[in-house]
Amino acid sequence: MKLNSLYIVLYMTVLLLSACGGRSNTSSVQAQGDTIPLRYTGNLSIVENESYTLAQLRNPWDTAKVLHTYILIDKEKPLPETLPAGTIVRTPLNKTVIYSSVHCSLLKSLGALSSIAGVCDRKYIKIPEIEEGYLNGTIADVGDGMAPDIERIIDLHPDAILLSPFENSGGYGRVEKLNVPIIECADYMEASALGRAEWMRFYGLLFGKKQEADSLFASVEQNYLALKELVAPISFAPSVMCDLKTSSTWYTPGGNSTIAKLYSDAGASYIFQEDTHSGSLPYPFEVIFERGQQSGFWLIRYNQPTDKTYNELEKEFPPYAGFRAFKERNIYGCNTARVPFYEETPFHPDWLLKDLIKIFHPAMLEGYDLKYYSKLAE
Repeated sequence: MKLNSLYIVLYMTVLLLSACGGRSNTSSVQAQGDTIPLRYTGNLSIVENESYTLAQLRNPWDTAKVLHTYILIDKEKPLPETLPAGTIVRTPLNKTVIYSSVHCSLLKSLGALSSIAGVCDRKYIKIPEIEEGYLNGTIADVGDGMAPDIERIIDLHPDAILLSPFENSGGYGRVEKLNVPIIECADYMEASALGRAEWMRFYGLLFGKKQEADSLFASVEQNYLALKELVAPISFAPSVMCDLKTSSTWYTPGGNSTIAKLYSDAGASYIFQEDTHSGSLPYPFEVIFERGQQSGFWLIRYNQPTDKTYNELEKEFPPYAGFRAFKERNIYGCNTARVPFYEETPFHPDWLLKDLIKIFHPAMLEGYDLKYYSKLAE
């Protein structure tokens, strides 16, 4: 089919912008190749061709649209004469700027930490190798993730920038003008724990760690499914509530969220499990109290120098003491100031599932010590 002149102009414009690291707002041309089977993710597809790999990210906020299309090409090989529309990424990446501690942790698991040249929000990254790299000058702190130091990023000459997109964010400001591919890490928008973890196979392709990523995901999947199967025969599902009040609002996960599904896979009944939202829900205290007053377990995550106690919780907000889980001392806390919960669990959901099963069904997993959570002290 012949392309008319207008289409040619538009096509070349998209290619030019994509090669400069901009977003691809159009669907990529369907290329012939071998589709890499992905079992859990709903927002990612990967097709391997002889001279490149096409990775397409579905827009999680408007699933009829494409968020971004990437054309992965071995940097040791010449660019093919014909390519579909998308952002060209020469792989393996070996000098990147990473916005998220989550992806820094994954690169550590894949043995690709040496490819990190700069990070945002370094003070929040609890990875010893990152801190060591900063101290010896091999990893730069490029500032706040919401307003990074553009000049410092330019000085690094990165071959890609990995960041997490947000709905209606209005773009990425000056970063989009650096002629550097922006990898939009939308894994956090997946509807299941294994769906998010499966994105590691995409990141493995980016960093030349395909075999390592495939092997790691296979292990995570096997462990997760075995743990889920372990509690499947149990008929009793204890009730669980989570999180704490913030000012006048209590934010709690929706019933279709990843954490709600983790509770279910761990053999528990979440107090909002019938809800259909995947994001966080804002409620007044009265609603949470009505739903969770008789809940057998209460899980909280917080960030502070010392671990929370029951006395501290009651001083913060006396009505906390009215919950059954408070009275029966069944509150489990995760202090993210000293525990790498956010760094590890997105791509190791099997580790978190194991903690949850041990909490909800203490007689199971004999000899296992909790990795992330611990019972609150008095």
